[in-house]
Amino acid sequence: MDKLKIFKSGLLKDNPIFVQLLGMCSALAITTSAINGIGMGVAVTVVLVGSNIVISLMRKVIPDEVRIPAFIIVIATFVTIIDMFMHAYTFELYQSLGVFIPLIVVNCIILGRAESFASKNGVIDSIIDGLGMGVGFTFAIVILGAIREFLGSGAILGFQILPAAYEPMLIIILPPGAFIALGLLIGLVNNLTNKKKA
Repeated sequence: MDKLKIFKSGLLKDNPIFVQLLGMCSALAITTSAINGIGMGVAVTVVLVGSNIVISLMRKVIPDEVRIPAFIIVIATFVTIIDMFMHAYTFELYQSLGVFIPLIVVNCIILGRAESFASKNGVIDSIIDGLGMGVGFTFAIVILGAIREFLGSGAILGFQILPAAYEPMLIIILPPGAFIALGLLIGLVNNLTNKKKA
């Protein structure tokens, strides 16, 4: 398979958030700031790549009858490692992301890529697929987090961009704001991709 095509697929054409609409719980809940998006995106990418490698290596020895439970065990192992690492080295981010780090185990993106790609392809292609989907997921939630942070507080990554007199749009930081911002971003991506097809 064409390696660049595999990687680029996760960025826009099959973007997990904007196109496939997978991983919505964490995308909507933690994107109150860009730094939360970066933290969650990196965690998901590491789990995606790690689980894709192991599942691709073991794809011929895992019986079909226990395929999904085996995938969940592999994914849970990587999530536990990430959870412990973030707890030890990035404690503030760990507290900010809260329960959504352990919930990476049931993130549809990771199980979906394990089932549809890693279990059917070689290790190198599976690594590239994990990276592409992870970078696409990270890109989407960082953009969403940056928009919500900017409109909600006038800052990005904690740096104040707008003057102190700026009246923040608090609804953007609240859950309805996540739905509104994500809906507008999905509409924009659909509009751009439809123009390219025409």
